[in-house]
Amino acid sequence: MLISQLARMVGVDTQTIRFYERQGLLPPPDRQENGYRIYTEKHTEQLAFVRHCRVLDLSLSEISELQKCQGDPHQSCAVVNVLVDEHISHVRSRITALLELEEQLISLRKRCNDDREVETCGVLAGISEADF
Repeated sequence: MLISQLARMVGVDTQTIRFYERQGLLPPPDRQENGYRIYTEKHTEQLAFVRHCRVLDLSLSEISELQKCQGDPHQSCAVVNVLVDEHISHVRSRITALLELEEQLISLRKRCNDDREVETCGVLAGISEADF
């Protein structure tokens, strides 16, 4: 299949496919005489896997590690578990940071609860002062 067909099938942009190829997350496809890439079902499966990993917000290096594990199916999945545990920790840290950000934004928003002119806007003043 052509790159446009693969992109449509998996639900990604063709540039995304090329990017994943450059990053080594997809094997290079064979090429037709005219230079067009030809993709197989294996590419579809690997691209879908990468896409699902990205939905889980896994980094490209984490995806690469998971693919290495897939390449050695008889090893212990302890490596996978450690990777996911570390990712969970990272997600929790980001949630904490986002909650702090939310509080800062709420605090800023409270500085301007009425319809004022911009020159007296409490939100803009607060941002300028970085006092939230």
